Amino acid sequence: MINKKKLQYVLITPARNEAQYIEQTIKSMISQNTLPKKWVIVSDGSTDGTDEIVKKYASAHNWIELERMPEHRDRQFAAKVHSFNAGLKRLEGLKYDIIGNVDADVSFEPDFFNHLISKFSTHPTLGVAGAPFVEGSKKVYDHNFIDLSHVSGACQIFRRECFEQVGGYIPISGGGIDWAAVTSARMHGWMTRTFTEKVYYHHRQMGTGNQGLLMSRFKHGEKDYYLGGHPLWQVFRSCFQMTRKPYLVGGMFLLLGYTNGFLRRAKSPLPQELIDFHRQEQISRLKELLKRANASNKPTIK
Repeated sequence: MINKKKLQYVLITPARNEAQYIEQTIKSMISQNTLPKKWVIVSDGSTDGTDEIVKKYASAHNWIELERMPEHRDRQFAAKVHSFNAGLKRLEGLKYDIIGNVDADVSFEPDFFNHLISKFSTHPTLGVAGAPFVEGSKKVYDHNFIDLSHVSGACQIFRRECFEQVGGYIPISGGGIDWAAVTSARMHGWMTRTFTEKVYYHHRQMGTGNQGLLMSRFKHGEKDYYLGGHPLWQVFRSCFQMTRKPYLVGGMFLLLGYTNGFLRRAKSPLPQELIDFHRQEQISRLKELLKRANASNKPTIK
């Protein structure tokens, strides 16, 4: 029987120099139909006025709290995990069912969290939920073609039991912390899902300029390697990326990055069981894609 009790949720937002965007995030949270029990915004050594903006709203809403981390020059992705964990400590002793990791440069419609939280009541095995995000007027990812079990890191909502079972986020300096948590959840038998009925808005433009985009593809290829991606999957993925802008070179840089990781024997920060599970998923998906492609190419009898 599905448990219909009203689930309570909490949020943590690591923020470093987000004065340009964080007020939009705060205003959209205040307008939610269902408010979080607690929202801890962790300022990761911000120097641009982020703290002052958060303090203004925290003084008017007792469910918003500011946690201040010391200033530092480390821009590695692991810093986000350290900030998140600092926020997690502020939640000790608090009773809640759902915990969310939300970036400081996003915004939502008023029914966004109410919609996502309801999914955990409907699906007892749901461990991680999210939605597609939009930049400008278009979705960054077309979830008609991308695996819906992936949940983008800008807004990830976990069932508390799932989050605790996977051990939270792994502090990976090169990125992939959000992906690792979601994949770990599936490895432990939880359902993970992007629900496409709703979207949220990402206000910081990603990947501006062709040179920046190519280097991003190269770095992404390196990350694919140290996160344990199967080489056969990477070849097919790179070929697919060659069909999208920037044509040919985008996919080539993705494959070059992966190859560079292989040649350097980049050490993976993930446990071997997670790498093995990841590769099994990739091969299963590849078989399914090839099966679909073969079926669509078969002539029909009229």
